Amino acid sequence: MMNIAVAQSGGPTCAINASLVGVFKEALKFSEIDAIFGSINGIEGIIENHLVDLKTTILSNNDMELLRQTPSTVLGSCRYKLPDWNEDVETYKKIVNTLKQRNIGAFFYIGGNDSMDTVNKLSEYFANTGLDIKVIGIPKTIDNDLCITDHTPGFGSAAKYVATTMHEITRDSIVYSIPSVTIVEIMGRHAGWLTASSAVLHAMGETAPHLVYVPEVEFSKESFLDDVRQQLSKHKAVIVAVSEGIEVPEGVQSGLVDNFGHKYLSGIGKYLEDVVRSEIGCKVRSIELNVMQRCSSHLGSRTDIDEAEAIGAAGVRTALSGQTGKVMVFRRIEDMPYTVTIEVADASDIANKEKFLPKKYINSAGNNIRDFALSYFLPLIQGDLNLITEQGIPKHFALHESVLK
Repeated sequence: MMNIAVAQSGGPTCAINASLVGVFKEALKFSEIDAIFGSINGIEGIIENHLVDLKTTILSNNDMELLRQTPSTVLGSCRYKLPDWNEDVETYKKIVNTLKQRNIGAFFYIGGNDSMDTVNKLSEYFANTGLDIKVIGIPKTIDNDLCITDHTPGFGSAAKYVATTMHEITRDSIVYSIPSVTIVEIMGRHAGWLTASSAVLHAMGETAPHLVYVPEVEFSKESFLDDVRQQLSKHKAVIVAVSEGIEVPEGVQSGLVDNFGHKYLSGIGKYLEDVVRSEIGCKVRSIELNVMQRCSSHLGSRTDIDEAEAIGAAGVRTALSGQTGKVMVFRRIEDMPYTVTIEVADASDIANKEKFLPKKYINSAGNNIRDFALSYFLPLIQGDLNLITEQGIPKHFALHESVLK
């Protein structure tokens, strides 16, 4: 008999709790697994021995259904950069003490690029010190920028929210007779996957978004203004989708960074709004979608949520088969009918690497997405959740505040 532990890390998504359900539900099937611990605030909970027995908190199938439709990380999150073990062995000793004290034989980390760095470091440390503790990464990120995997849980729901919101903004923007420009700022630090997903509206016959700018293409203010003027000559209301991470003049963004050296990004939409107002002079507004992209579970993609649960469950089976230092990944077989398989990859091949939007998806002018790319995005946003509601509002699962302290 052994126990297992699971933690969540990085930016929240609509699907990360579904992966937790996948780990939990699959673990219940195996008699060799006894307790299922949840680590509070990611790897920090392991370091500080702050764990909760999930069997005493997730008590029914109804709880699991609520958890599937609940956004964010029910166990809390962190952006903790685990040091190299040869530089700070004391931290690793704390981790080992927690795992040994709790008789934990497998640890599942649900997260993005930086979390897979933790998976890689822990598995290497355990191998070097002869500890038989399996470490498995379960992917998540709305940025969709993990290498090897076809896509990441959380991306489909975020893409569905972005496209739906863009659709609604389009309807709102055309009610007046005067020319207007609406700039929608979308998350995406170095990779433009989420911004590009807004172009799925083209598959519905919409001309919006009329312009799409992603970090993979060098941005020019002059070219941007030319593009806007050209679109205003064709359309009364021009809708622009722009990634938060496109290169802009210094001072537009704060310049602050997190523990992994990532810049805190915000402000590109407002900057471009000011540019359009001063250079073109038409009615203009900017909209920053901000955290709504990752927490709007009422628009969740059923495909995304189902896959998130499935890949969490596959992680448990992988650990029990004796593998460690692995990350679960999707491999797409077909777009139509949409078919994927779940496979494993080495954490060392994913950690601290990024997958960028393919240049072939971007038009020659660098200001929109080619139609053939839509077959990649469309399958990921299909299906709706049968939401459990209370007082007309989607109901959420939450741990008591006393557990999280």
